[in-house]
Order: sequence, then C-alpha cells, then structure tokens
Amino acid sequence: MPKTEETVHQNDPNEAESGAHKPKASGQNQENESFCLNDHSPHLIETVNEVSKLSIAHEIMVNQDFYMEERILPPNSLEGRFVETMYNAFWDHLKEQLLSTPPDFTCALELLREVKEILLSLLLPRHNCLKNEIEEALDMDLLKQEAEHGALDVPHLSNYILNLMTLLCAPVRDEAVKKLESITDPVQLLRGIFHVLGLMKMDMVNYTIQSLRPYLQEHSTQYERAKFQELLDKQPDLLDYTTKWLTKAAEDLITPYLSSPDLPSSSSSMACSFPNGEASDSDLPSPTMVLYQGYLNLLLWDPENEEFPETLLMDRIRLQEMGSHLHQLTILASVLLVARSFSGKVLFSSPEFVDKLKCITKALTEEFNFRPEDTMMSVSEQVSQEIHHGLKDMGLTALSSENTASLMGQLQNIAKKENCVRSIIDQRIRLFLKCCLVRGMQDSLLHFPGGLILIEGELAELGWKFVNLMRYNQQVFSPYYAEILKNIIPPAQAQETEVEPSW
Repeated sequence: MPKTEETVHQNDPNEAESGAHKPKASGQNQENESFCLNDHSPHLIETVNEVSKLSIAHEIMVNQDFYMEERILPPNSLEGRFVETMYNAFWDHLKEQLLSTPPDFTCALELLREVKEILLSLLLPRHNCLKNEIEEALDMDLLKQEAEHGALDVPHLSNYILNLMTLLCAPVRDEAVKKLESITDPVQLLRGIFHVLGLMKMDMVNYTIQSLRPYLQEHSTQYERAKFQELLDKQPDLLDYTTKWLTKAAEDLITPYLSSPDLPSSSSSMACSFPNGEASDSDLPSPTMVLYQGYLNLLLWDPENEEFPETLLMDRIRLQEMGSHLHQLTILASVLLVARSFSGKVLFSSPEFVDKLKCITKALTEEFNFRPEDTMMSVSEQVSQEIHHGLKDMGLTALSSENTASLMGQLQNIAKKENCVRSIIDQRIRLFLKCCLVRGMQDSLLHFPGGLILIEGELAELGWKFVNLMRYNQQVFSPYYAEILKNIIPPAQAQETEVEPSW
C-alpha cells in the first residue's frame, strides 16, 4: 500500500503555501530518536509514547507556526529513489490486476478501504448523514462481493470519491481536486485521489491543532507538569542535570566571573533587579534570580555537553538557535558601532544606509564561526567601501587613508573573542535579556541599552521569543525549581523561597 508521510514543521508559512519546505525535524523528534526500542520493552515504549505526547503538546504551545505538511524526499537521495520505486511498483501492480482477465480487485479493495478511512476521518461530528452515506456507498463487505463476481465498478467509485473530496476539501485544495476531474485513466485517477486525500488529511490535522490551541493554553501548564511528574515517578533521577544546571547558575551569581569575557560578571548579572527592589544584595541571590541566570546560561551552552537540564530538553534546539542568533547580533552590533564611530551620525541617520549595511554584514558573517578572521577581513573591506560611497553620495568628506586603515583594523579585530567592543556589546545584550526576564519586555524596551539602538528591532524580537519561552517553562516547572533551590540556597539566606514568574 502507498503511504502518506507526514512531517512536523515550523517553517515560514509562505514556504508552506508554495510547497517548499526544509526537511528538518523538530527538536523533540531529534531527541526521541535517541531512544532505543530494539528490546520492545513495554515500559520503555510506554515512556517514549508519553514523551511523544508531551512533546507534541509542548510544541503546539510554544511554536505558533507548528503545522503538518507533506514530506518530500530529495529525488536523488537513496531513500527518495527507493520510496519512488516502491510507490511506482504498487501502482503498476494495481494496473496489472485491473487489466487481467478476469480482473483482480485485491489491491483495489485495500486501497478503497484506506480511502474510506481517510474520508471518515475528514468528517466533523455534525456530518452524521454524510457519514452514513459513505458507510453505505463504500460498504466493504458489499464491495468484496462485487469484486468476487467481477462487478466492481472502480471508475464509478472513483468519481463518487472525487465528488466527496470536492465537498470536504479546504479551499486551498480546490485546484488540486479539480485537476483530478480531467484524468481518465482509472489507475492514475486513484493515484491522484490518494495523494490529494493525504494532503486533505494533513489539512484536517492542522485545523485540529488550531482548534486545540485555546484549550491547551488554558490547561497546558497543568498537563505538562502532570506528564512530567509521571515520568519522574518512573525515573527518580530525572532532575539530576537540572540540579547541576541550577547549582552552576548560583555559583555564577555568588562568585565573580570578571575574568571571563564569555559570561557577564556577577555585578552586571545582578544589576537588573526586581522592580520592588528585591534581590539587591548580589551576595545573597534569590531563587528567582538564580533561575534567570540559569536561563541566560542556556544561551551559552556547549553543544557537546549532553548534561542539558531535563526540564528544558524539549526546547534545546530552540535555545541553541537563540544562542546562535545572539552571537550573530553581537557581531552585527559590534560592526555597526565601529562603523558609526568613523563615519559620523549624519550617514547613520539614513535608515536605508543602515539597513544596507546590516544586510551586507549579516550575509558576510554567516560563516563567522568557521573562519572568523577571513570573515571579518571581507566585512572590513565591504563596510569601508560602503562608507566611502555613502559619504560621497551625501556630499560629505571622505575618510582619509589613515582612518580607513584604522576602521578596517578595528573591524578585523572583532574576530577576536577578547575584543573590547565585542565584549561590551555581548555583556549589554545579556544584561538586556536579563532585564527582560526580571522587569518584563515593555519596561526593558523603554530603557533600551546604549550602543544597541541600531539592532533594536532584531534584539527586541529575540527578547520576546526568549522571555515567552522561559516564562512558559517557569510556569510549568516552578515547583520543581523551588524544591531544588531550597537545597542550593537555604531559605534563611535567600530573600524569597518561591520561584514564581515576575511578569
């Protein structure tokens, strides 16, 4: 039987409409692949199923672009060629059976059975009459009797199914269904029907996801917490990595890390305090401030470190992407700050010039992690040229050869981790994100850090994503965090004993 494959995606909706997509599995699917089911242990299989359910519910909640779409394998890949060969073999076999004398309807009956199941799955609860009609028209016992007597009318049944699809399909599938009406070959028509039905089935899944989202928003916190508790009951050591992660966060706040350019110092980490003045003593961090430091540390997580906190495992891929984006913004802001210091405010008052410089820098720094020196060499050459042309177009004095050389040198130095400009920008971005956690996005945007105004839009977008994700995590797992932090920070030494969202 042909199979309709479904893939979970979080792509740009525009890509979905055009039929393009990235063959990238969601974070939770990649994590689930690490489970081994070779021993078919009922307990293990049950655990995997529970994790899968939890992952899907979580993905629907935190990813507004979550949807299902057709999985298209690369045509030149081994898997793609194999699937295409088997797929064609099925339809060729069906054609041979229907053309044989007398006709063999074995494959046709199996296909009609699956088509019937898909059609019934597309019905809404109010479609009782249509359900009865389908049950009667595609009565498998009756169809089997007709097949045994060589009287099964496959073209008639195909046209009936096509008419049902016209009634049930979403508007986006109207054109695809209409194209099937011009197909006269019965096998090709069935092939087309099965393909479009697969798309309609995914449309129904996506409709169901959208319908469930309001309900999940109301009950998701309790649901995820309850599911996690079930897993914790079966695996008591499930919070070991979470405990290590929070312990490290507490150490970062208590012990100064002024010598490390990759981490904000304890003073800057604690500088953004609660609006009511809580957690003002950096020697006595509150449990909530420890948790927020832990959240920030996730953006610096070493991909090779497998001891990722269990309570955030479903968001690991998302957080890695945010960490990568943060690093890109650090380089971008550093380049813009250096460039503005040489070209002056007049040139950078032009939004068109700034946007052009941003696009150039983003494109050139895509390979920064692999070859930082070469990347910044290219950036320095291109940015200096753009500044030269920009000043000339505005009738301003061009940079001298000495200033141009100095500009290029400072831009190239951004490739070094210890670069002063890069370190300052890095600390300011992290402090901004911490303020977003502590004081909320609205208040933090009103007090936007100096030197970052040129990336305000990009940083605000990252801030919203990060805060929303961490806020949801805190709502779900705050009881577990509070219990762990009681052992890390004794209640007598901390200003608060609960870990509750401050938004």
